Amino acid sequence: MDDVDRKLISLFAAEPRVGVLEASRRLGVARGTVQARLDKLGSSGVITGWGPDLSPEALGFGVTAFLTLEISQSAGHERVADQLAGIPEVLEAYTITGAGDLWCRVVSRSNADLQRVIDTVLAIEGVQRASTVMALATQVPFRVLPLLEASTATP
Repeated sequence: MDDVDRKLISLFAAEPRVGVLEASRRLGVARGTVQARLDKLGSSGVITGWGPDLSPEALGFGVTAFLTLEISQSAGHERVADQLAGIPEVLEAYTITGAGDLWCRVVSRSNADLQRVIDTVLAIEGVQRASTVMALATQVPFRVLPLLEASTATP
């Protein structure tokens, strides 16, 4: 990854609808260069998507919580994860080390609705226990662009 890639990613992150032709004009490189770089960054997995970022809050899901799940070791992480993926309020799930086996970020419409989401998760075969922590405010939202800057900085 070089400076052109970094500038290209930063431009599209700031203005996803800018277009290849306009990006080439702004960066001072050929249109074919922009397209080839985007294709390369996509095929290598650096760029993972082009869809719009959605706000759970704006969709009516104003409560965010983190569930630490303990699962039966015979249940298997993948089988439980497949079931979690079927619950729309589960935004992400990770296998973890330490206390617990899986960590999930979930959203709900209210505190009462959070109980429904937790009960749905607990109903999954193999989930033995859930510990819940509610988020009060977002201090640092999900972000990746600082990594882009760090990855191209010279040590």
